Amino acid sequence: MGRTTTEDSRPSRGTDGRRRRAQRGWPPSSLLGGLAGPARERLLALGSEARYPADRVLIREADQTTFVLILLDGVVKVTARTQDERDALLAVRMGGDLVGEFAAVDGRPRSATVTTCGPVVARVVGRAEFLDCTRRDPGIAHAVNGSVVTKLRVANAYRVDFAGCDAATRLARVLYQIAMTYGERQGDGAVIHWPLTQPELATLSGAAEPTVHRALRRLRETGVVSTGYRTVRVESLALLSSAAFD
Repeated sequence: MGRTTTEDSRPSRGTDGRRRRAQRGWPPSSLLGGLAGPARERLLALGSEARYPADRVLIREADQTTFVLILLDGVVKVTARTQDERDALLAVRMGGDLVGEFAAVDGRPRSATVTTCGPVVARVVGRAEFLDCTRRDPGIAHAVNGSVVTKLRVANAYRVDFAGCDAATRLARVLYQIAMTYGERQGDGAVIHWPLTQPELATLSGAAEPTVHRALRRLRETGVVSTGYRTVRVESLALLSSAAFD
C-alpha cells in the first residue's frame, strides 16, 4: 500500500491552477460545481494544494487522521474491507468532490480507504481549519451538508434499486449512474476516464465477477458500451438507460 497524504505530496501549483480548473468547470453535482464563485474561492483558499501519482493511498481505513481532501483534478476510489478480507468498492469520487469529511466532523477513525485511480490534485485541509470555515460560512456549511446528504441518498438508492434486480440490470444501473455523474459527455454517449476493473464493478453491482463479465460482454455485443485502456465508453446513454430501468 502507498503512503498517506502528508508524506507524498508534490508542490502546489497555486491560485492560477485553481482558476484554470474552475474555468473548465466541475460537475454541477459536485461540491465545487454547486458552489457560487465567491464561496468556492473561500473554500479553495483553505489548506494547501498537493499532487499525487496513480495508486497512492490518501486515506487509510481505521486510521485516526482527520484532514479532508477537496479534489480538484482526477479520480479516487473509496474502498472498505469486508469480513472475508476483500476490498469492497463503495464509491468513486472525482474533481469537485470532498472526501474525508466524516472523520473531520465526528473525530472517529476513518471508515474507508481512499486511493488515487490516476494523477490527482487536491487541497489538503486540516480538521480545525475545515470546521472553523463551516462555522463561519453558512453557505459553505450548507453545501457540505448537502454533499453528505447526497452521498447517503445514493447509498440508499443503491440498496433500494438493487432489490429484486438481476445482475445485468444492477450492472447497467451502476454504469449509468457513474456515466451521468462523472462521465465526459460525447454525443449520445459518455466516457468514463479511469480504470474501473471487473472486480470493482462486481462489488458495486453486488454480483459475482463471472456474472459481471458475462453481463458486460452482452453490453459490448449489443453496442451499449465499449471498453479500452483504462476507459469505459458508453456508446448510447439512451440504450444504457433502457437496459438499466426498462
